[in-house]
Amino acid sequence: MSIDSVGIHLGPLHLRFYGLLIMTGVVLAMILTLKRTRIRRLNPYLVWDMVPWLVIAGIIGARLWHIFTPPQSMIEAGITTRFYLTHPLDALAIWNGGLGLPGAVIGGVLALVIFCRRNRQSFWDWADTIAPGIPLAQAVGRWGNFINQELYGKPSSLPWAIQIAPHNRIPGFKDIGTYHPLFLYECLWNLFIAVMLVLLDRYRHTWLRKGDLLLVYLAGYAFGRFWLEFLRLDPSPVAGININQGIMAVTFLAAGLTLGIKHLKPPLAKE
Repeated sequence: MSIDSVGIHLGPLHLRFYGLLIMTGVVLAMILTLKRTRIRRLNPYLVWDMVPWLVIAGIIGARLWHIFTPPQSMIEAGITTRFYLTHPLDALAIWNGGLGLPGAVIGGVLALVIFCRRNRQSFWDWADTIAPGIPLAQAVGRWGNFINQELYGKPSSLPWAIQIAPHNRIPGFKDIGTYHPLFLYECLWNLFIAVMLVLLDRYRHTWLRKGDLLLVYLAGYAFGRFWLEFLRLDPSPVAGININQGIMAVTFLAAGLTLGIKHLKPPLAKE
């Protein structure tokens, strides 16, 4: 066995830290969800059947998001959507990085809808149960970006700025060594959201309605990600706009308005 900067070698098997961190996040989210099923009186055994659906759909969605919204530096290097579509092996190489979290959330939600319909479960009950685990998994997975040195912000001389190796710096910044640890900012924000959702569910459960925790997660994550995009050195342009920032703005407004409208209406008897 040997360890290098990107993973662990076990004979012919190479376990990359990027993938290990993603799976660690999934396991922690699963543990949290299992505990929450007991509190919310749901069948914990369904979690074991549900997780493969969510993980596979989330990874597929995340990779598709990256393929269709590559960052500017990759476009300039010729790694465009067209490149991926004509080089399927490169499109599948997720171990080299390149997963878009908006796509992961979309894929996971669609998978949950299908799973709940097939198993005659309430989508909203399960969405609220899973909600705190989503930002927890994201927070852990973001450290994979640190390992790959692929998600960093603008140049910075702050004490917590991180050193980026010359071969991982985007064109135009080869002579600058330290940058904002954007992955860390998002990690901390996601941890805050996860804790907030758990506390909301514990101490404000009489105020909450079905679907509220999922909506609070969407609004909270979108709010933080929108502002962090201003620090991003390598945005993903679509039609001349930063598509990630644009989607975050729309998500925040949609989730916030939905929450507001729900709580302006009288609660349903079954809630």
